[in-house]
Amino acid sequence: MNWEQIEGQWKQAKGKVKEKWGKLTDDDLDEIAGRRDQLVGKLQEIYGRQKEDVEDEINEFEQSYVERPRKTKVHSH
Repeated sequence: MNWEQIEGQWKQAKGKVKEKWGKLTDDDLDEIAGRRDQLVGKLQEIYGRQKEDVEDEINEFEQSYVERPRKTKVHSH
């Protein structure tokens, strides 16, 4: 999965983004709207981190998001 897929699934992904970066508000997430460059800028602004550090964190997030099994409804029989 690459960022384009996360962007395409933004409604589902933004909960995980907020878990990772808890200072982001719902308004921030709506403004970002899945755009990676917007997320980088907002994280730099809120957390006062260097762009390279933010990029590394986002890359790690991307990897962990990919590796997470997708939650599906479990039907009990």
